[in-house]
Amino acid sequence: MENLWRDDEAERFVASYSTKGVNRDLALRTYTTRLLGGEPRLVLHGGGNTSVKTEVTDLVGDTHAVLCVKGSGWDMGSIEPAGLPAVKLASLLKSRKLATLSDENMVTLLRANLIDPSAPNPSVEALLHAFLPHKFIDHTHSTAILAIANQAESREMSRDLFGSKMGFVPYIMPGFALAKAAAEVFDQDPTVEGLILDKHGIFTFGDTAQEAYDRMIYHVTVAEDHVKKNGRNPFTPARLPDELASVDEIAPLLRGAVAVSRGEGRYDRMVNVFRASPQILDFVNTAEVVDMAARGVSTPDLSIRIKTGPMVLPAPSSDGVAGYRALIDERVAAFAADYTEYFRSNDARDDVARVMLDPMPRLTLVPGLGMFGHGRTFKDATIAADVGEMWIEAARDAEALGRFEPVSRPDLFDLEYWSLEQAKLAGAKPKPFTGQVAVVTGGAGAIGAAIVKAFAAEGAHVVALDLDGEKAAATARSAGNSSIGIACDITDPVSVRAAFDKTVATFGGADIVVSNAGAAWESAIATMDDALLRRSFELNFFAHQTVAQNTVRIMTAQQTGGVLLFNASKQAVNPGAKFGAYGLPKAATLFLSRQYALEHGADNIRVNAVNADRIRSGLLNDEMIANRAAARGLSVKEYMGGNLLGLEVTAEDVARAFVHHALAERTTADVTTVDGGNIAAAMR
Repeated sequence: MENLWRDDEAERFVASYSTKGVNRDLALRTYTTRLLGGEPRLVLHGGGNTSVKTEVTDLVGDTHAVLCVKGSGWDMGSIEPAGLPAVKLASLLKSRKLATLSDENMVTLLRANLIDPSAPNPSVEALLHAFLPHKFIDHTHSTAILAIANQAESREMSRDLFGSKMGFVPYIMPGFALAKAAAEVFDQDPTVEGLILDKHGIFTFGDTAQEAYDRMIYHVTVAEDHVKKNGRNPFTPARLPDELASVDEIAPLLRGAVAVSRGEGRYDRMVNVFRASPQILDFVNTAEVVDMAARGVSTPDLSIRIKTGPMVLPAPSSDGVAGYRALIDERVAAFAADYTEYFRSNDARDDVARVMLDPMPRLTLVPGLGMFGHGRTFKDATIAADVGEMWIEAARDAEALGRFEPVSRPDLFDLEYWSLEQAKLAGAKPKPFTGQVAVVTGGAGAIGAAIVKAFAAEGAHVVALDLDGEKAAATARSAGNSSIGIACDITDPVSVRAAFDKTVATFGGADIVVSNAGAAWESAIATMDDALLRRSFELNFFAHQTVAQNTVRIMTAQQTGGVLLFNASKQAVNPGAKFGAYGLPKAATLFLSRQYALEHGADNIRVNAVNADRIRSGLLNDEMIANRAAARGLSVKEYMGGNLLGLEVTAEDVARAFVHHALAERTTADVTTVDGGNIAAAMR
């Protein structure tokens, strides 16, 4: 592993942070923490931590010896000094004399001694950092170290490889007991440069930031070189179908199968993130993959990300897609039953009240295709996939050296159902569309952009489709929540299919589709050019049909229902002069919505429409508004508010109507009018 320390870069950190009142110790601690956090083979999504012992002065001028240790929620790869909260060291050192200290009391102790009471919670391994005497301490979950730590003979292998330079700590769950045990191991030989924690990771320490970092890189490199020199290929290739099904075919089936049913057509859905690197395929395409997956995770904190380990599916053949969902359902049911028994048997060991997490896998291996990460958000699914790649590397290398034997299931349960983790989950409240994927056509226009933002604000990951892909992407970025924009000509079935396929490739499927795109042309009906009417029908009717066909294709594969919504128009029921080219296809689209509602209610797909009028958008721009108002002898305000309520209706009002329909679980074949009140356009 490359040592990334650079003297000039380190000094730039010191100089830069000194202008912000950060001392040299903390600046260098920040520098090397980022070096460690930027390498996924060392640190990934919250795993690992660092610390420095230094001095700080409080608000009243008193100086304290403190431990600045990584705080909860901070990413080591981009950490700032604020992510290393300062904790008064004296009380932490005094706690070592205690016989026991519960996790809750440990958190209380740490928070009670924060210099800044608003700082994040210090790492649960803060006491381990405190009990060791060194100024700088680094901790990572190096995959190469885990290849050694996840062996039955891990102590012996560690001793043979590192000799007397590294101490060895038997597996103990993170917390007070581990902190005391690690300190006792160090006390037995204070000359060691670090500690190997069985089934867990590695600590290194030093008097300077560079020394601690150098030692980490050195010992990890020793482990990596050992794997390369002594590792064998322990796997045999599996036999795969001659022709494999595509990822696009399998992803919606899998996504639907891992959704958690809440009864009566309700589901807690998850997002898929797919990976297929050569390293992943080399692993999943082996005869031993099911056995490896069943052994567990490479370090216990991964249970928070991927539960007890991956689920493995059979390799999907191209001619067997029709029956593959049944195979997925069988494997999911088996995984859930195994997980439920894992919870039941381990929960019965004591009388602590726990709530079982959902039993669905968070990582799925598919021979021939690759690996899917699952999560209630795109971020969670991405983390699961990232963790899966590192799990594969650690498990593969451990098996190459001997036999991959990770932490036992009871020990794994203790961490997954740690009281501190349960408290976090209890405080997490999902939004209405958490885990759902929404597709909005015409996503770059005024109404479309408002719809994109409204659904993202309620937790959906939104895909904005628009002929102007750059504007669609900008709209998605402004909406946030990992939303994306895709260039799409919705009058071209090939382009629409490609956009929906990209949606599946990115998120795994779709749950809400708002067929919104449209345009209006003015012309008297009797003299209208035939090409104009056909052009309008292509955009304002046939494009909606193409979008609906792709929607149903994906939703029926998922088997979790969904919502298909159309932006119709008041023109469909209350036509205006010279708007036949717009109103005729919109009337057909309104009928289309009811036809889909009729034919796909049995699939739990709800289909509704919104009729809006006088909305500032591409259909009705400021110039058109001014001209129409002038033609009626009205001000713009009077024209836009020419309804029963006397209020202008905005794009955001229309967006809220679509959100309402997506939430209305018992409503289909409905039309909501958003126009401030127009009796002539009211539905009967």
